[in-house]
Amino acid sequence: MASVAPAGAVASKAEPFVSQWSDRYRGATVEDLDPPAALSLTPSDTVGQALNAAFERDFTHLTVVDGTTRALLGYVSMPQLQKLLETNQVTPEDTLGSSAAMTRFGFKRQGRAYRVITMQTPLEQLEAFFAGVMTRGEAQQFAVITDERRRFVLGVATAADLEEFVKRRPA
Repeated sequence: MASVAPAGAVASKAEPFVSQWSDRYRGATVEDLDPPAALSLTPSDTVGQALNAAFERDFTHLTVVDGTTRALLGYVSMPQLQKLLETNQVTPEDTLGSSAAMTRFGFKRQGRAYRVITMQTPLEQLEAFFAGVMTRGEAQQFAVITDERRRFVLGVATAADLEEFVKRRPA
């Protein structure tokens, strides 16, 4: 019998990822989570603007896009941003692009290719994404939802959204 990876655990390369909730997904996709539209900022926006925007909408992560092309550049994590403010590594007047506030996306992150998550991505794949991606030594807690070509940011899904979906869906 295959072992089931606990929430937030990293599936090893020796053992394939096995979903703990696949029987509850029954063909559901990211679209079924009904994620809110992403709030995107630009590198020229300030840390203070990011904090205010996240607070007003109760968001924990904000995407950062190019002001001209709208290409996804990275994200801002509110818990991380608050730590940076407390330790005076950033100020509210600093811009996102010129400070440590923004985590930048590259074509490869930590030796892994960027994983495209769309509205049509099956929830099993989203669960595997949360279980298998590590950022700063922590399990990934959110996914940026884009179109297939990664041209537009459509929303953000969190590991908590996935857990809430499972709780709402009958077994």
